Amino acid sequence: MYDKKDPRSTLASSASAKPKTGLIAEEQLGLFYEEEPQINDETGKTWFLRGHNFVLAYTEAQPGATLRRTGQADEYVAIFPTAGAAIEADTSARVAPLSLAMIPPGDSAITLPEGGPVYRLFTTRSQDLVDLCPNAHAYDTPRTHVPDFAPWPEPPEGLTLRTYSYDVPAEDGRFGRIFRCTTFMVNMLYPYDGPRDPSKMSPHHHDDFEQFSILIEGEYDHHLRWPWTTDMADWREDKTHHVGAPSALVIPPPVIHTSRACGAGTNKLIDVFCPPREDFSAKPGWVLNAADYPVDQDA
Repeated sequence: MYDKKDPRSTLASSASAKPKTGLIAEEQLGLFYEEEPQINDETGKTWFLRGHNFVLAYTEAQPGATLRRTGQADEYVAIFPTAGAAIEADTSARVAPLSLAMIPPGDSAITLPEGGPVYRLFTTRSQDLVDLCPNAHAYDTPRTHVPDFAPWPEPPEGLTLRTYSYDVPAEDGRFGRIFRCTTFMVNMLYPYDGPRDPSKMSPHHHDDFEQFSILIEGEYDHHLRWPWTTDMADWREDKTHHVGAPSALVIPPPVIHTSRACGAGTNKLIDVFCPPREDFSAKPGWVLNAADYPVDQDA
């Protein structure tokens, strides 16, 4: 499944779930560089895309724009790849580029003095944002093989504004740059300079959770293969989505998938899981903010 040099090859193997039939395994794709935004106002342009448990709001903010949430239901994440920001929530913070923030429930505001891109991740408890998604009704028929969302326990110190730099050097044996909170796990994958070696791909699948892959720079090929269950109605032709940035793909279980950086320059991908993954959390040193969300609190 993984190249022997891939840190994921050290994950504890688990028996796959008993094969099911009648699967709804439809990917969701957002090509924000081709599509019209759902919001175009004084704050800038914002595109939305939903998965089973989550909503992405991608904003190209105008200088000085403020993005507000009032009465937010649960913890959400904001990612700032190239622009600094000032954040107001239960406390205040300023973040530089290459940062992300875990923002608590309630009222909050993100101001981008110089404008620029920001990626916000919400759960589907934010129904107002679900309603803005062009694929808002894609999950009207339940995915019975995907469990209902449940947040992970709050850290002992409670929910508060927490910010992190992901300008972190690579380390042998660690996979990417992983951060988690009660609602999300975000892996800021290290960039590929030029195309990925095609002899070192990593086809794999997940039994019961989606993977949300967000491309913020470069080009990628996302390869998808539907498993053959005993019911041919579940079968699909293989697909490859060639995408530029910014874009996002929701990969459904149990679709076999692997993604290849293919741009000639820098290629930057973010992988998101909602709620956090237990297997990644169990690997010592993989979750860079584990001290703030202790492992003994894990679900």
